[in-house]
Amino acid sequence: MTKLFRNTAFAALLITLTACAAGVSNPVVGTWDTVATTPVGDQPAVWTIAADGTGMMSGDQGDQAIDGIVMDDNSLSFEVSVDAGGQILDLSFSGIVEGDSLSGAFASDFGEFAVTGTRQ
Repeated sequence: MTKLFRNTAFAALLITLTACAAGVSNPVVGTWDTVATTPVGDQPAVWTIAADGTGMMSGDQGDQAIDGIVMDDNSLSFEVSVDAGGQILDLSFSGIVEGDSLSGAFASDFGEFAVTGTRQ
């Protein structure tokens, strides 16, 4: 009887720990209000980052799908091409998330643009 109780308690503990681990979310995943500081002024956008490595960047230039997002702990990186007034601009983002704040930069052929963000 003691062995049955011990095995049942151990199984319940494993189920609880598994459920808790499954509830741990990636700190990068979510919806972010961002601002990129560029030579032509601040460019606000909303980023939606999904756990599967896809996302959407929505701003004055329209909606841009983002594929190939790399998330490592609280680090975030991706590459995206945007239409900047008829010129395609290839951007490479690298940044970190600390709580509900995001900071980093887009690298481009025209230099780096600082980016900050806040989780919605």
